Order: sequence, then C-alpha cells, then structure tokens
Amino acid sequence: MKLRAISAAVAAIVALTVSAAALDMELSPYKAVSGLSGKLKSVGSDTMLHEMELWAEGFQSIYPNAKIDIEGKGSSTAPPALLSGNAQLGPMSRQMTPDEIGAFEAKLGYKPTGVLVAIDALAIYVHKDNPLQCISMEQLERVFAADPKSGAGKSIRVWGELGLTGEWASKPIAMYSRNTLSGTYKFFKQNVLSGGAFKDDIQMQVGSEAVVSAVGGDKFAMGYSGIGYKTSGVRAVPVGAVGKGCYEASFDNTYSRKYPLARGLYIYLLKDPKKPIDTLSGEFVKYVLSRDGQMQAKKGGYYPITRNIREHELTRLGLLASAN
Repeated sequence: MKLRAISAAVAAIVALTVSAAALDMELSPYKAVSGLSGKLKSVGSDTMLHEMELWAEGFQSIYPNAKIDIEGKGSSTAPPALLSGNAQLGPMSRQMTPDEIGAFEAKLGYKPTGVLVAIDALAIYVHKDNPLQCISMEQLERVFAADPKSGAGKSIRVWGELGLTGEWASKPIAMYSRNTLSGTYKFFKQNVLSGGAFKDDIQMQVGSEAVVSAVGGDKFAMGYSGIGYKTSGVRAVPVGAVGKGCYEASFDNTYSRKYPLARGLYIYLLKDPKKPIDTLSGEFVKYVLSRDGQMQAKKGGYYPITRNIREHELTRLGLLASAN
C-alpha cells in the first residue's frame, strides 16, 4: 500500500489503491502501561461522537484513573478548542483548512498534528421504502446545489427526475443536511457541490443521527451522513459517476476508492515537533490505533485502518517502538 500526502496541512493520508482483499488488517493489540492517570478533553466532530465515546470507554476500562470528557458539536469546533487549550483531542471528519492551520502557526509556531484513526464512507440515505437503486455524483449535485454545474445547470427537484415512477414521480425531494459547523457538511459541499451553495429549502440538522432520523421519518427524503449512523429505517443508495456504474458504501468499495465519497476520520493533537507527545494523549492514540481500538471502530460502524497506516501514524508521533 502506498501512502501519500494530499495536503501540506496534515501528514500523509492513505492512497487507497489496492483491493481490500490485499490489505493487511492484522494490527497489534494494545500494550497497557502502569500507573496512568489524568484528564483529557475532546471537542469536535459530531460524526465521531459515538466513536470517541466507545474509544474512551475502552481506554477507561484499562485505566480507571484516566478520565476523558467528550463534546461533539461539529468538526469546526475542534480547532478553536485546541488552540485555546480547552481540549487536548480534536476529532474531525475532515482535514483542517489552511486558515485553521495558519492560526496555530501564528500563535504556537507549529502546525497541529492530524492522526488518521478510521475510514468512513459518507452515505447518501433515503427512506427504507424508496426504490432508488443508484445515484451519480452529477445527480447529487443537481439535487442539492442552488446553482448546479452538471446537467446543463438544471436542478433535480422531484423523484421522477431520478427515474422513479408511480407515486414517487411527482413528489418533491425533501433534502436534509448537516449544519455549517459540521465537517460532514464541508466535505459534502466541497466534494459534491464543488464548493457551491446548497438550495435554500434544505433542512439542516444539528447532528448526524438527526439527519438519518429525519430521512427515516420522511418517505420522500434524501440526506447524507456517515455510514456508521445507518439504521433500519433508511437505505444507503449506491453512488457513482455517469456511465461508470454505482457502488455501495461497502468496506471493499471504500478502500478501493470505487465508492466516491470515502474519507478519513482524524483526531487532531497539539504536538510541538521539538518535544515528545504528552503521555496520556500518546497512550490514548496508541489505544485507538491498536487492534483493540479498531475493533471499537468497527463496532461503531466505520472501517478500520491497516497495519501500514497504523505504523505510519505512530512513527510520525514517535510512538511506534513503545506500541509494539
């Protein structure tokens, strides 16, 4: 597997270029240390809120004297919380922007460190009874964008324009979105709308779970959220490009990049490159990147990292030797 940097803002993310069957998923178990105690505060992603709770629960079961307080209102809340010293952990479902990174460099003289901790497929959800079998990225833009660039600029507003018939044909598509604090919102806006604006009548929700719940309660709805929030009330529609087929948001399709809305999930840290990471934060990251932590990632509905990713991230933090 190859690793490459896709942004100067963060150290390497994975170039997922091989089939999942060829990936080495064998991770080392977590090695506990003695006498660990202290407090950590996590502020950031709502998408990762449940996952952070699972990781904190597992970590605290090993270290009863280590306490982790978690707040998840959106990825955009992570950078200011880290910069102010209000948090030591900043989970984000997107990478930091150049402006966010610049604020750290201006105040601290170094960039924050983003650690790739799991893989997510941003799912396009419809009601469980919706018969839609496939949607292209171009069609998604025409559904959600105020001024679409695809389809000669023509918006899609009713289900019949996506090929549905019968009672569906004339029904308007009710659109549900995350709010502007969300990294999921920014990821969708950048990767589906090419940075453009959403339609005015979109219904913004405060959390990932709220989006899925709204879609599950509205027969004619469409929304987007992390694959870890899928419920029995919704379907995740396969996504693709025009003429190239559609792909489910599965493990294989996400790692091979056939599914076009794959993304990394990150925990950002304050780490002075001239100093070692603080012990408590370092042990928590080691736990998250271990076999034990990645089993929790799977439990939360996300896709685990590979051994190469784990070793790469631990090496950057100076933690590999103590983790093996």
